[in-house]
Amino acid sequence: MYCSATLEGLFRDTFSSRYHTVLEGGAEEPVYSPGAPHRIVYTRDYFRSALHEVAHWCVAGPRRRTLEDYGYWYAPDGRDAGQQQLFARVEVAPQALEALFCAACGHDFRVSMDNLDGDEAALRLEAAFAEQVHRRAHRYLEEGLPPRPLAWCRALAACFNTGWNGGAESLDRVFIFSAERMTPDAGR
Repeated sequence: MYCSATLEGLFRDTFSSRYHTVLEGGAEEPVYSPGAPHRIVYTRDYFRSALHEVAHWCVAGPRRRTLEDYGYWYAPDGRDAGQQQLFARVEVAPQALEALFCAACGHDFRVSMDNLDGDEAALRLEAAFAEQVHRRAHRYLEEGLPPRPLAWCRALAACFNTGWNGGAESLDRVFIFSAERMTPDAGR
């Protein structure tokens, strides 16, 4: 049901003519490359990678969309605690949008700290990060989504026939917390 190639066609239909941007899979590592057309390249054929890279594109403003990888740094797996905290800080907004994209198409969402060498401290950071992402996603819903993320959510909902209406219930249904906090209401 969840095929990344479907996202490529849907992205093309939704954004290509206005933003001269395409979504492509097949990469070992994701990257954004400005050009003619601009290319959002996601990892292999991973559905969630495609959604995540579109989220980064939605966060990036016009100037950042002229820069390779939007001008951001990337530290590979095995980041130290300081690098991991910086990573978490810049990933809140994109992952909040990704969570909303997952809600719009009915796909489960779990945050990604993108650090497979994480220790116990990293696991605590991930739980706190999940809370931040969840709160930011709710804030997007309360304040109203910007035009590109809203258009993408609507396109996803129509394509996957989810009936997504921008309500928090669809987000809470797909958002998976760590084992320490399995539902949005636990521990409050």
